[in-house]
Amino acid sequence: MADIFHDFPVRAPRDQVFRAISTPKGLDAWWTQRSSGEPAHGAQFKLWFGPEYDWRALVSRVVPDMEFELEMTKADDDWKGTRVGFVLEEIGDVTKVHFHHIGWPEANDHYRGSCFCWAMYLRLLASFVETGEVVAYEDRDSA
Repeated sequence: MADIFHDFPVRAPRDQVFRAISTPKGLDAWWTQRSSGEPAHGAQFKLWFGPEYDWRALVSRVVPDMEFELEMTKADDDWKGTRVGFVLEEIGDVTKVHFHHIGWPEANDHYRGSCFCWAMYLRLLASFVETGEVVAYEDRDSA
């Protein structure tokens, strides 16, 4: 198995970061093109990235303002069963984000590309929370 980890600071309160990672409005600002769901354990999230990428996930862990994790249930084969999650640690006026995408079956080309893409998307997350900037979905891969 292969896993992805990223730790990075966001200059904002933890509750603000939590909303950006656990609500459709937040997710649509930096990751998904369109999503729906509630940050409640066992709830289903619909994650839409385009016609070929109409994915689903279940909330596998949620601790309000501290932790949020999704288990991918409908996605590309190597994403199914993986878990995408965040643990938030507030240190003064900064929230340290501990990100993981764990459970990959192997370190294949899709895994390697996702390592890079997650770094890019997580930078967009930080920018959105810190400044309110939303990059148009079609421009996110090159932003």
